[in-house]
Amino acid sequence: MSYQHQYVDGTRIHFPMGKVVCIGRNYAEHAKELNNPVPTEPLLFIKPGSCVVPFVDGFALVEGRGDVHYEAEIAVLIGKPLSRTPSTEEVRDAISGFAPGLDLTLRDLQSTLKAKGYPWETAKSFDGACVLAPFIPGDAVEDLRDMGIRLTINGDVRQDGNSRDMLNPILPMIQHICGHFSLQPGDVILTGTPVGVGVLNKGEELVLELVGHSRFASRTL
Repeated sequence: MSYQHQYVDGTRIHFPMGKVVCIGRNYAEHAKELNNPVPTEPLLFIKPGSCVVPFVDGFALVEGRGDVHYEAEIAVLIGKPLSRTPSTEEVRDAISGFAPGLDLTLRDLQSTLKAKGYPWETAKSFDGACVLAPFIPGDAVEDLRDMGIRLTINGDVRQDGNSRDMLNPILPMIQHICGHFSLQPGDVILTGTPVGVGVLNKGEELVLELVGHSRFASRTL
C-alpha cells in the first residue's frame, strides 16, 4: 500500500516521503525493559522512506523473520529545511505536524546483530517497518513537553507514555539531529518509545492515539 503524508481531515500534504530519523532509548524505562544502558546523548538511526506504510485501514506484518515488536512513538513531520544549528524558534516553525506512529522491529534479528556489533538496518528498515497515522497540524499542540502517546491492542493498553518523560525533548532533539545532517520537508522524526513494547501478531486490533488530539483504529493483516 502506497503512503502519502496527510492531515487528519484527509488533506494531502504535498511533501515527498523523505527519511525517517529515529531516536533510540529516549525513555529511560524502555531502555531498562530491554536491558539496555541509558544513553548519555541521543542515539540516532535512520529508516528509509520506502519502509513507511499508512496505519489506517490495516497494515501487513513481515512474516518468517522472527518476532515483530511494536514501538508506539510520537512522529514529527518536518515542513521546512533545517541544517547545522537552527534556533529553537526555527525548529518549532519547521514542524508541520504531529502523529502517532509505530516503529516496528525484528527483535530477534536486532538482538543477533547487536551481539555481533553489527548495524541494525535489516531489523529496523524492512518494508512496512514504519507505520504512520495522519498528522495534526504543527500549531495544534501548544506544549511539546506534554504530549501523550498511547497504544491499545485487543482492548488492552500496552503503552501509555508522555513527552515529559523523554530524555531528549523534541525541540533540542531536532537541533541535535541538525548538527549531524540536514532535514528536508517530508522527513519524519520518530521521537522514541515508552515502556511496554512487545510482540505484534497478525489479526490484532489496534488503537493508536496522540492523547487528546487524534485517535485511530486499525488492524494487522
